[in-house]
Amino acid sequence: MILVGSREQLVDAMSDLLWERGYAATSPRAVRERCGIGQGSMYYHFPSKRDLGAAAVEHNCRALLPGTIAILEGPGSPLERLIAYLSRDDHQPLKGCKVGRLTQDPEVVADPALLAPVKVAFAATHGMLAGVISEAITAGELPSGLNADHLADMMSTTIQGGYVLAIAAGDRAPFDNARAGAVDLLRALAPTSPSQDPTVPEGHLT
Repeated sequence: MILVGSREQLVDAMSDLLWERGYAATSPRAVRERCGIGQGSMYYHFPSKRDLGAAAVEHNCRALLPGTIAILEGPGSPLERLIAYLSRDDHQPLKGCKVGRLTQDPEVVADPALLAPVKVAFAATHGMLAGVISEAITAGELPSGLNADHLADMMSTTIQGGYVLAIAAGDRAPFDNARAGAVDLLRALAPTSPSQDPTVPEGHLT
């Protein structure tokens, strides 16, 4: 059995509350009540809410990357990996993105130390997406005239904007529709190879 220390429990609790309420609306008391850690232990590990918040923001940003890396650096052609990234099913649209929603919190945006891990996480994702798009262009799966950075930003914006639309609608459909639209666009951009069978169904790229 793995025992989780009080520091990790505090970070986990703060991470969840950041996702549910945001930084400004989360009090140290709410964190203690969530994880059952006493005030003394909390301030032993984190002298201030900002210290705990910084650790939790870093935690949430680090958690964003492994799934992205597994898909974008995983098996399949570059185009297949891009479509897999857009189609992944581990999102919770009605709760929002653990990292993206931090950019809507004025206290996070106003504090460079809190915002820095968010910038790093999004920059890392952008770099991976742009790299795979460049691979797809080199492989002839996407047109040579495409700008990899522009398309990477469009894909990230589609996902983050999809969260906003889903939350506003109280329905995950806008999130799923936005991603499906981006997949449709990638398929439409992909040049048709002379050897490609036009009857191959979607989801079975050759």
